Amino acid sequence: MELLQSAITIVLFFVILGGLVVVHEIGHFVTARLANVRVLEFGIGFPPRARVLARGGETLYTLNWLPIGGFVKLEGEDGDHADDPRSFARQPLPTRLVILVAGVVMNLVVSIAIFTGITYTNDTAFGVRFGEVVVGSPAEAAGLQPGDMLVSIDGQRYSAFEGRVPVDDLAAKAGQRVTLGIERADGTFEEIEVTLRVPSEGQGALGITRLTGEPAGRIEHSVPEAIGIGVDRTVDAFGLILGGLADLGRSIVSDPTTPPPAAGPVGIAFQIGDVLWSLGPLYVLYLAGILSANLALVNILPFPPLDGGRMLVITLKALFGERISLRAERLTYFVGFVALFAFLIWITVFDIARLGGVVE
Repeated sequence: MELLQSAITIVLFFVILGGLVVVHEIGHFVTARLANVRVLEFGIGFPPRARVLARGGETLYTLNWLPIGGFVKLEGEDGDHADDPRSFARQPLPTRLVILVAGVVMNLVVSIAIFTGITYTNDTAFGVRFGEVVVGSPAEAAGLQPGDMLVSIDGQRYSAFEGRVPVDDLAAKAGQRVTLGIERADGTFEEIEVTLRVPSEGQGALGITRLTGEPAGRIEHSVPEAIGIGVDRTVDAFGLILGGLADLGRSIVSDPTTPPPAAGPVGIAFQIGDVLWSLGPLYVLYLAGILSANLALVNILPFPPLDGGRMLVITLKALFGERISLRAERLTYFVGFVALFAFLIWITVFDIARLGGVVE
């Protein structure tokens, strides 16, 4: 059974991450075609090449052996073939920037679409069931019983896909009169008004203990509301990723020998497995939305050979012309690729060490 679960996890990892990278490359491909830039190859996976799937005019469509992502090869993307009017190198700077940023935009669109779809079709509500009501508390005065579940406060329900839970707002509303949405142990629902007390040591605002979180039905949203929440959750994912990148940078600078506060490909694969087997496919889809936002943000960073780094280099070349030679441009991409590959090896070592229980 464990072997089957591991196999499913590995396949799912390649499908999710590879699919998100292919979507990214589709952005480059479509905008290049619209700009009439010559597309030499669209590859699924990375070389070595396994087989040619098709030839569409001047474009070769290939399947490659390394199953993570894909690539688009444009005429003149490395600065050569400048004599071809349809080469990437001959295009105006705005056109080249649009082609490069299109992959990031595609990942953003996918992230928003995933979060919007989940929000509209199955935004699971989250409630807090309590096993004890403290004697003399506002909860006892309001007639709450052990086994009841708190599902809303002042009409506000809580999504299982967000970090907030009802008890967080109890403390924030201390001293106020609020309306609690209570699902009784027999499944009936009531709205009960109660005045919360000011918390003190060992005494919460409501007076409920032995708390467990549980699903509490679905939250219904209109399409505009779902889109707005989808955008908000993508922005929230950006904030989490930026915070993670900052923590990672501080960790590398302060002590590169300690486990970094981030996961590489191996760690992500096992996180996907954990989410799948403990929470289910819907949460895996939600994680895919976070990963898509992650790809968008990372790729826009001004670090060669990422899209943001390439945009920076070609902008500098447009400003300073021949003072940045083709050789210097290629060397910049090569050094950046080596640094990025070394970083992936470094973080993968810690991923494997964590799985083996060597580090925490």
